[in-house]
Amino acid sequence: MVTAYDYPSALHVDRAGIDILLVGDSVAMVELGYPTTQPLTMDEMLHHCRAVSRSTSRPLLVGDMPLGSYEVTSADAIRNAHRFVKEAGMDAVKLEGARHCDTMRKIVEGGVAVMGHVGLLPQAISTLGGFRAQGRTAARAREIVEDALRIQDAGAFAVVIECVPENVARVVTEELEVPSIGIGSGRYCDGQVLVYHDLLGMSSHPHHESFCPKFCKKYADVGNVISRALDEFREDVTGGVFPSEEYSPYKMSEGEKKKLEHLLMADKEERQRSKQEVNKKLLESDEYEVVGLYGQDKNGNNSS
Repeated sequence: MVTAYDYPSALHVDRAGIDILLVGDSVAMVELGYPTTQPLTMDEMLHHCRAVSRSTSRPLLVGDMPLGSYEVTSADAIRNAHRFVKEAGMDAVKLEGARHCDTMRKIVEGGVAVMGHVGLLPQAISTLGGFRAQGRTAARAREIVEDALRIQDAGAFAVVIECVPENVARVVTEELEVPSIGIGSGRYCDGQVLVYHDLLGMSSHPHHESFCPKFCKKYADVGNVISRALDEFREDVTGGVFPSEEYSPYKMSEGEKKKLEHLLMADKEERQRSKQEVNKKLLESDEYEVVGLYGQDKNGNNSS
């Protein structure tokens, strides 16, 4: 599974033969510049889901339900889940945590497939104390196993396991009958997911390098390639190198060039005649009589 957010990215994911494409609420941080996923709205999510669905035909499409779209009432959750399918072309939705298993069950009963999510829950960072690995104590690990089983019982077809120790993810995977999909949770999950921008090294800014997840393997260095290309473009334009004749493909015949020269000359002469007529009218108009400064009339004589 790959997390992607827009038409061109999803097109690459589709062509690569990836099985599942998640339109994650991490779009809030990766593409919209929010500090967390929490401010993201339904309308923003649907906008990105629609773009993704227009470019894909192969992968299963899953849309992240943003914070506030499923917690208040089950009726709101079902309505919003239907919007992901009907308005945005998604095949399924993803909800975080096991606190809303009743809501998950009702969404499934309403005809929309649900993917679950345990471990680190980005929407709940206010209560977790930030983006921190989960399940590092025996008691917390046991809770994660139980949460995953409850989500499965609610009708989820798969469960994402985020940022837990490898041995914990292994236990969860062994206990589940549905597939597990790991992110930062080691080798023993049934599948793996990374964010498109992270695995391609899309961002080359030092801030991103400092906060890029430790578990993310970069399969390319696209960000630095982009930076170099933009630098070269700027230098070519300021240095007069681009566009060269090679990149000026649209030509005019010699005959049309001569016609254009005659037309432009005639236009120039007409503009000069018009300008002269306007100046003449201004000089002859009483409304534009020159009033001399310091008591001089229009002929330069003292009026006093």
